[in-house]
Amino acid sequence: MTRSIRALLVLTNVLFCGVAVHAQLATSPWKDGHFHLDTEGVLSRSDIVLLRPNVQKTEAMPLGNGRLGLGVWSENGYTAQLNREDTWPFRLSPGQLIVPGLKNMTAAKDFSARLDLYDGEFVEKGGGMTAVTYVDEKYDVMVVEVSGADPRQEQQVRLGLWPGRKAVAEASNSVGVLSETWRDTEEMGASGLTFGSLSGVQVDAREARASVDGNLSVKVAFHPKPDGTFRVFVASPEWHGGDALGGASALLDPAMALTSADHRDWWHKFWSDSAVIAFASGDHVAEYFENLRAIDLFATAAENRDRYPGSQAGIGDLFSSFRDEHHWGPSAYWHWNLRMQVSANFGAGLAGLNAPYFNLYNDNMDAVARWTREHMGGRKGLCVPETMRFNGAGFENEKWLKAPGINCSEDGRPYYNARTISTGAEVSLWMWQQYLYTDDKSFLEASYPFMRESARFLLSYARHDGGGKLFTYPSNAHESNWDVRSPTTDISAMQALFPVVIQAATVLGIQAEDDVVRMLNEETQRVPALPLRHIDATKVLNNFDGSDPTVIIANAYTDDPIRHNEENIGLEPVWPYGLIGDDGPLHDLGVRTFQHRPNMAAADWSADPVQAAHLGLAQDLRDTMMKITERYQYYPNGFAQLTDAPEFYVEQIGVVADALQCALVQEFDGVVRVAPAMPADWDADGTVVVQHGNKVHLQVRQGKVITLGVEAAQDGELRLRNPWSGKKIMVSTAGVAPSEQLSGTILTLPLHKGTTAMLAPADAPNMNSQLAAIPAIKASMPKHFGSRIIGMDRQDTEPAAAH
Repeated sequence: MTRSIRALLVLTNVLFCGVAVHAQLATSPWKDGHFHLDTEGVLSRSDIVLLRPNVQKTEAMPLGNGRLGLGVWSENGYTAQLNREDTWPFRLSPGQLIVPGLKNMTAAKDFSARLDLYDGEFVEKGGGMTAVTYVDEKYDVMVVEVSGADPRQEQQVRLGLWPGRKAVAEASNSVGVLSETWRDTEEMGASGLTFGSLSGVQVDAREARASVDGNLSVKVAFHPKPDGTFRVFVASPEWHGGDALGGASALLDPAMALTSADHRDWWHKFWSDSAVIAFASGDHVAEYFENLRAIDLFATAAENRDRYPGSQAGIGDLFSSFRDEHHWGPSAYWHWNLRMQVSANFGAGLAGLNAPYFNLYNDNMDAVARWTREHMGGRKGLCVPETMRFNGAGFENEKWLKAPGINCSEDGRPYYNARTISTGAEVSLWMWQQYLYTDDKSFLEASYPFMRESARFLLSYARHDGGGKLFTYPSNAHESNWDVRSPTTDISAMQALFPVVIQAATVLGIQAEDDVVRMLNEETQRVPALPLRHIDATKVLNNFDGSDPTVIIANAYTDDPIRHNEENIGLEPVWPYGLIGDDGPLHDLGVRTFQHRPNMAAADWSADPVQAAHLGLAQDLRDTMMKITERYQYYPNGFAQLTDAPEFYVEQIGVVADALQCALVQEFDGVVRVAPAMPADWDADGTVVVQHGNKVHLQVRQGKVITLGVEAAQDGELRLRNPWSGKKIMVSTAGVAPSEQLSGTILTLPLHKGTTAMLAPADAPNMNSQLAAIPAIKASMPKHFGSRIIGMDRQDTEPAAAH
């Protein structure tokens, strides 16, 4: 297929991702000086299509409203597991709903299903029946809307738990309820607080009557309405005890008065506010990654709108279909496995969905300060545990550990994160990015104490060597090297955080009175350079120039440290710390370190694609995304598997989403870079959000920028690296300012709030203004990439195990 760069693109009987499509007209997304991508159409390209029933729990589809999540599959006709993030400490499920009467639909020869991302619904059809499942936006209630049922046949639904749970089952009239409470007392670091789970079921149908069905289940028997329809509602609010029937009814009654239009309105608004992108390549690899990114944005909205993050240890717990099973201790959060999700939200325009992440750390600031005093020799400031319970305690309570792991502990045994002291700096730097992307000064004011105290701790833990330079010992190079001297993570943390805290204090106007700022102004110059070693050696070099072509970044200032995990510590200065990019004095050093990294695509959380993007390595970005996807993306819902234990990992799609955005647009040092790492055979249409809420709209063909505009969130200026290197650039803002020419490597672009500045080479200012969009073709088949699949084919094939 030849892609035109003129006004229209007509596709006739084109084979797209295995789907024959008929005549479709694609027009330019640029209209009247603004960028109008077909959001619904682009999202429909990434719907998850099932051509057979998903009878296994490993085939469950995800849904949620950010507080209540579901895993939905067709075992026993229809099964859905309800999940919440606040059923601490073990994240126990409120129960599973079974609708046996839907087996007539799921067993039908013409069965098909679709996870509709734009509407936030799972739609199943077969045998003349349809079932639409969603989670209501306003109330924590799941809804199943059924049509095509036989009104003469009695049906029933069952809401149940399983052995080991101690729920109370109750029924009254048409409502059945399961409730349970417990105290958080069993683990190290327990809060002593009471938590619980509540689920209540009601059916909008004829002759509905609820009854207790054994110790751990309730059921509702009913007849469908005369037109063959019925609706099942299951409420599951936050629960700490009380009147279970009253608590469930308080949600069920108003939820039954709503329609599916109410929740669809929320999802449509969500997508209109998101930065949507379409990708294309001749081998359709780009489309596959586009699909994973769309699933990431959907999953983020579906699981991450409660007080704290819905995901822990990189797992989408709100989408679980595995009862109460968790491989990693569910009471704690692993920062390493949250950071790619936070980062991806910025470019996607979803900074607001980072709120649960920041709540986790700001809410627990006092608890972390207390932990630091008690476990880090009475030091001031915050040593933020890399693995931290929801209440701020630094215990890692895996059920398979002989003894809990202790984080931020001066006297504890050497362990993966026993002396990882850089987490507070990472969190603080994301807080600063949140401020830069949103210009929310009240957020910065609320978060500054955390940032300041994280810097204070690094100063209190570090000492001065004979030359006056700061060093840390003993300290962990994250999980890779234990109790080493001045790991790269610590040095990167100090190099990046110290100037940022000074900047933040200046923005707030408190720099003159802040004692930490005074210390930082003195100590910033004493932070050492990154440790270096020869490519083929482990000995750390002293007084060596990083420009030497045989030198790369070492993990620490310790020779030959023992490795305990498959991380690439030498690349942390590239991302997340943003000290090395695709140009500048350390670029070549960063590239060599990447090329000789010890662990290549070694886990589903591998930052290889993101770090490749920041270094401007387009081919490596593509190759590493392909490798981690081929190795780890295992489930038909697009999620990954890391261990032998079945769980839905969402961190891999977070990496892919962030990498794709960084390939198109980056701004980590105050300069916007356009298409810094786009593969040469890829096309793209879409938007990436940069700092201050500005939006970069662009179209890329064969890796080259064709159309480009910057939509201003406010008046001001934007520094932009010239996307057409060496050429003069024509800038025009319709109806606001006359066209002007800019030149140079870094352009200073004037911005006017609510308008879009269009950019083009001055020697061809109008050549590409009517470039047709990538066709928005609704998915009708599963997508394939090697042995991986999004969706389900008709034949029952098992994908290769993740490794």
